[in-house]
Amino acid sequence: MNSPHRLSRRTLLGGSLALGTSAAFGLPASAHARARTVAAGEVVPVDRRSIGACPAADAAGRRITAILAGSARYLIGPWYAGTYRTYLPDGYIDLKGTDERAVRLPAMAAVATATALVTGVYDPATLSAANATVRTRNLIRTLAARHRANNTEAATRWGDGWQTALWAYYTALAGWLFWDELDAKARGDLAAMTAWEADRLTTGDDLYLVGRGGHQLYEKRRDGSVVTPGDSKAEEDNWSAAVLSLAAVMMPGHPHAAVWRHRNIELLVAAAACPADLTGDTTLDGIRLATWLRGTNIADDGTLDNHNILHPLYMVAFDQSLYQGFVFGLADLPAPRAALHNITRVYSALVDKEFPDPDGTRRTIYQPGSGEIHYPEGNDWGTHFPFYFGNFDLLVSLTAQDTGIDPAAATWERLHNEEQLRLMARFPDGRTYGPSGENTYYGREHRIGAMAGQAFLTLLMARNTTGNRLRFA
Repeated sequence: MNSPHRLSRRTLLGGSLALGTSAAFGLPASAHARARTVAAGEVVPVDRRSIGACPAADAAGRRITAILAGSARYLIGPWYAGTYRTYLPDGYIDLKGTDERAVRLPAMAAVATATALVTGVYDPATLSAANATVRTRNLIRTLAARHRANNTEAATRWGDGWQTALWAYYTALAGWLFWDELDAKARGDLAAMTAWEADRLTTGDDLYLVGRGGHQLYEKRRDGSVVTPGDSKAEEDNWSAAVLSLAAVMMPGHPHAAVWRHRNIELLVAAAACPADLTGDTTLDGIRLATWLRGTNIADDGTLDNHNILHPLYMVAFDQSLYQGFVFGLADLPAPRAALHNITRVYSALVDKEFPDPDGTRRTIYQPGSGEIHYPEGNDWGTHFPFYFGNFDLLVSLTAQDTGIDPAAATWERLHNEEQLRLMARFPDGRTYGPSGENTYYGREHRIGAMAGQAFLTLLMARNTTGNRLRFA
């Protein structure tokens, strides 16, 4: 068990705040072996001394600060204490499995708490920052050690799965932020895990996400024929892009970094591809859309479907593309322009597009003057999701992707995040949800925390006292 210790001043990010085409199968067969032996020394840590503060003096800043502080307090407090009670003989906590519940949930919690701790947002009202640091470090080092890049035990290893790129991204992001708090073993495990998952995704081409027989990049082919009915591949593409972007930024001198950077761009372009992109001469980050794209994931009107319905919750899943702004910003680099591809188109569909009701009237997804959301074909995840939209509103506002849209994203951010804070105010421990029907996902609190952490980091990059680091090439 690691002994508790306080975060040093140098670990704080803005501590004044209170509250062309990559070759298909382009890596050699030894790529994964290389990933397993990647050195922690190849990671370039965040230069915290060069990053100023984010006073978050405006109302939007105060809202996201409160959401992150409450969520992190709950996750590293009551949730952690009720989930992890003992250490295993090897010194790691027991993840109790290798599936999404066992891996993704603690990884999302680590993003929330690591962000809150290193930015000074953490609220120690019920658990000291020193003890929260120990718990956060335990999550990060255990998750990294159990990844298959570092673990040969089939019963306890995770990785190489449909969603594991996202789990690795969360773990790596938390670890990168918490680098000063990790020992050499944890650092090496994080680097190897991140490189391994990134390398796996470079085996695809302009049709497949992973390999010639792997996951498709598109719901529909160029000719309009459907590959995966009712199931846009947008979310999978942009969560896979996330680990590629982070690997390239964390390890810019790695031999595979250039391939990671380009594959990241390809997946961002594919994620938001619509039929209008298949013609014309638009080029993004060196990729000519009309000639490279082999299909589409969203409609020209900015909508998409998932679970066989037009699904607003998956429209705002483009938050993962916009988070690339802070990932690159932490290294003081511009993010690829492809991260903004068709965001305005999607956001306009949320705000302005009208959908027919059975009684003949028409309604928009965003309800005028209200924090309520209209789901034109229903919502199979539950009833209460204001922060999913408030998070996206904040990102769209900070990246200026609401040009020409009225009301602007800042208006909707207030409505949706005030509703989020009302949900949280029902509980003294920082959680958001009560009855399971409000949000049926078993990681609902963790999802709030991961979004809040990444939204706060985006705000920190955009409004930093050293200058705007939220830039796109």
